[in-house]
Amino acid sequence: MAIEKRPAADRLRPKSFDEMAGQEKLVGKNGILRKLAEGGVLPSVIFYGPPGTGKTTAAGILAELSGKEIFYLNATTATLADVKEVAAMTGSLIGYNGVVLYLDEIQYFNKKQQQSLLSYIEDGSITLIASTTENPYYYVYDALLSRCSVFEFRSVSDADIERRLRQVAPLINDKATIADGALRAIARSAAGDVRRAVNMLELALNVTESGEITEDDLSEMLPNLSLGSFDRDGDVHYDLLSALQKSIRGSDPDAAVFYLARLLEGGDIISPIRRLQVIASEDIGQAYPMAAVITRACCESAKELGLPEAAIPLSNAAVMLATAPKSNTSNEAYKAASADVKAGAGREIPTHLRSPLFKGYKYPHAFPNRWVKQQYLPDDLKDRKYYEYGENKTEQAAKAHMEKIKGIKKDE
Repeated sequence: MAIEKRPAADRLRPKSFDEMAGQEKLVGKNGILRKLAEGGVLPSVIFYGPPGTGKTTAAGILAELSGKEIFYLNATTATLADVKEVAAMTGSLIGYNGVVLYLDEIQYFNKKQQQSLLSYIEDGSITLIASTTENPYYYVYDALLSRCSVFEFRSVSDADIERRLRQVAPLINDKATIADGALRAIARSAAGDVRRAVNMLELALNVTESGEITEDDLSEMLPNLSLGSFDRDGDVHYDLLSALQKSIRGSDPDAAVFYLARLLEGGDIISPIRRLQVIASEDIGQAYPMAAVITRACCESAKELGLPEAAIPLSNAAVMLATAPKSNTSNEAYKAASADVKAGAGREIPTHLRSPLFKGYKYPHAFPNRWVKQQYLPDDLKDRKYYEYGENKTEQAAKAHMEKIKGIKKDE
């Protein structure tokens, strides 16, 4: 049996929204992308979400339905010359109806490179479809964001992945069959990534000429799969994340590492990365402010490494957070301030805090200890206290510093 060189996930990419797995809110019967395509409208857009969730596939389908030629570039290797070359296609027979530029990993374009896209978008030379696995509101510059609609692609459920695997299995190898249990195992192990699931299925099907592949066979062929770990969309998954956070909050590094292992061995890397970053600010906070920086660095390393090596920096972060001093004072301060905002308090900003045209503001750097007494909160909240110092060493040191510069005596 001849095996094609291109991975199955590439050569069997869906040709219509109906064939896509997941993303019901975007490409389902009432999905916004489907409605745009059916209405003959194709604005410049930015897709963001985890790998293997359909961003590239949706871009190709949109371009096809719009009648525009699509060109693919990856921002990790593309240059401005490549962008200009695509834009030049609008003057050719190929691009007579307009061209679509699909720019993958746009976060790797610097500010100048991203700004260079603006003129092409505005004059209609290019319809941009950019994609990123990062939050575009952090990595894409405002001028470009303001000209694009942003759509989030979410991890695909195990059930949707399993349905897609059933569709493509006969197209990969029509002589072999695969048991339901084995299909579910691959879907679970793909961690929401359809591309990964299809490629794992191809590997399983192409090592046999005939017969049925069982879950036991799959375990032998793909020993790194964590079969039967948990349903990423079920209660167990969220229970594991909750247990991870509560273990860290309770300063138990052993339990923290255990629940992290349960998540990672289940193939989920995105959820623990997000949760660890939340924990660093919510539960450690002002007691050890550098925890957020260290955790962020560990999470970025994990994303670059991928599994299984991602477990090394993530376990480093989990143990550090579990053994760090704890404080939720800043989070509690925000909750109290948020309650006042929602209640409609503090609408009028003090006059002296507005633009420099208004007089009365005292510049703290011009005073001893770089502090001067003046009102910052609105009049109706001027005596409100949101933040209370924690008992940990770091916050007590900050409290002592504040008392010193304000000239407050300990017995006051």
